[in-house]
Amino acid sequence: MLRACITSIFFASSVFASSVLAEECPRGPDISAPLTALIEQASAAKDVREGQRLSDKMWELWTQAPDAYAQELLDEGMGRRGVYDFDGAYKAFDALVAYCPNYAEGYNQRAFISYLRQDFAAAEVDLLKTLSLSPDHVAAQSGLALTYIGLNRMAEAYDALKIALAKNPWIPERGLLSSLKGSSI
Repeated sequence: MLRACITSIFFASSVFASSVLAEECPRGPDISAPLTALIEQASAAKDVREGQRLSDKMWELWTQAPDAYAQELLDEGMGRRGVYDFDGAYKAFDALVAYCPNYAEGYNQRAFISYLRQDFAAAEVDLLKTLSLSPDHVAAQSGLALTYIGLNRMAEAYDALKIALAKNPWIPERGLLSSLKGSSI
């Protein structure tokens, strides 16, 4: 009896998981207008505090997953990253990218894990994909600059950082620009 109960629970959970994965990820909300507004506000911000508040609002937009399952994967990956379970985080973000191949933040988060693992080549691929899906993703642009530093491609790092700073002059990486300018460009 117990075996039959366990078997039916396993089967039901497998069917549910398969049906969720078999569905297509819906298109996420169009964040282009509010993101453009936040970029304009960040450019006009008077100080770091206001700039950071606007940056946080950008993150709120980027981390709005297209549906509950995608949000669950994103949250799981971010939670695992927060406790340094990079393998678990990568798996969650990899599942998110597989489920929602048009959701930029899945690639951005997976790139961050690759960056933390010092797999800069993999990070670059995911960051370029993020930017192809969301050209105004300031965090991905600054992440690309850091990735280029990791790859010792300083001229590209400088260019990527300048693009990010043009969209948000308050990003934490802003202090790197002057040192990049003087390095072998």
